[in-house]
Amino acid sequence: MIKRTTLLLLMFCLSLTSIVLAKPDDEEPIIIAHRGANNRFNEHTLTAYKLASKDGVDYLEIDLRMTKDHELIAMHDATLDRTTDGKGKVSDYTLNEIKSFKTIGTFHNKTVSEEIPSLKEILKTFAKNENFYIETRKVNNQLVMEEPLVKLLRKYDVLKTKRVVLQSFSKESLEKLWALAPTIPLTLLYRKGEFDLKQAMSTPYPIIGIESSDVTKDVVEELHKAGKKVHVYFTNKQTQIAEQKRIIKYGVDGYFTDFIKETQQLLQK
Repeated sequence: MIKRTTLLLLMFCLSLTSIVLAKPDDEEPIIIAHRGANNRFNEHTLTAYKLASKDGVDYLEIDLRMTKDHELIAMHDATLDRTTDGKGKVSDYTLNEIKSFKTIGTFHNKTVSEEIPSLKEILKTFAKNENFYIETRKVNNQLVMEEPLVKLLRKYDVLKTKRVVLQSFSKESLEKLWALAPTIPLTLLYRKGEFDLKQAMSTPYPIIGIESSDVTKDVVEELHKAGKKVHVYFTNKQTQIAEQKRIIKYGVDGYFTDFIKETQQLLQK
């Protein structure tokens, strides 16, 4: 049993590492629209994604939550409170009930609203011409969103074309995703202040997602030596562009950005 387990783990590590290797020196870093163009419209809405798509980003980033009737929707928070006119946990509502709420935001002193999109609606709208960077998480500490997610990605024919990257802070979720769809590139995310270089270098996942304040030249160089790509996210919008300017010289492979045009200008894309 021990030998079998060791062999399976080795196969898992080798197969994941072969999916995405370190960025060649002449390969441009990718730009990932964090929750869509969320500085110009409500995050995780079709309009925010349409604006990002028009800007020509490399990936649309989608955070997933699951409804009471096991439908996947685009939303970062576990509750409706921050971004919509609703209250309470997403998992306490059916999709039909979720659709009775609206996202709410203010841009240029104007309040705008739009319905909360399901993942199915996003894929139906963008699957023909966009790439997706999707985050999974446990639902009430259970691994339940992975199977419906992979099923939807297959339905909209974006798996075999390698136009999807899946990310998670949960190693268990990534393991299940790999079992369901072994060819999808997977990103292991680290929370701010919790990055572990030694662990990240030895993990089987080909992409490492790090909060910008944990990124140094040595970190990027060591991860590249280990055959990993480095994708950086930002938790402070006020310092985000300054942080992007700081890390650009380190040769990171991907930027999650809330300011698409500014990041494109910085990277000359």
